[in-house]
Amino acid sequence: MSDERTPPSLEELDTRLREARRNAGMDLPDPQPGVSGGKVSNRDMALGLRVGVELVAGVLFGLALGYGIDWWLGSKPWGMIVMIFLGAIAGFMNVYRLTSGQGYAAGFDKSQKRDGGE
Repeated sequence: MSDERTPPSLEELDTRLREARRNAGMDLPDPQPGVSGGKVSNRDMALGLRVGVELVAGVLFGLALGYGIDWWLGSKPWGMIVMIFLGAIAGFMNVYRLTSGQGYAAGFDKSQKRDGGE
């Protein structure tokens, strides 16, 4: 009883058990982050749908605004053409902010990281 070793922590035991099960072929390997094993998750589908909606909404809003400007000023095709391009640019900017995680904070900054939050 003179050998007083500290028992391994639960995390270490869990890691060793997972490794042994993986080596024995009893467990599937841990999934890599960002890889869904060929399946499309709901999160990926939601992101794809939102990207599509952002692009289409920007163009449609530009089309409607351009039509209104043309009707008001009588400059038949030019207001609509210019506003469609501006709407498409706004849609692409929204998709860029969405995919880069910048959000809608002022100055395109991640407000949580700037303020020290998580």
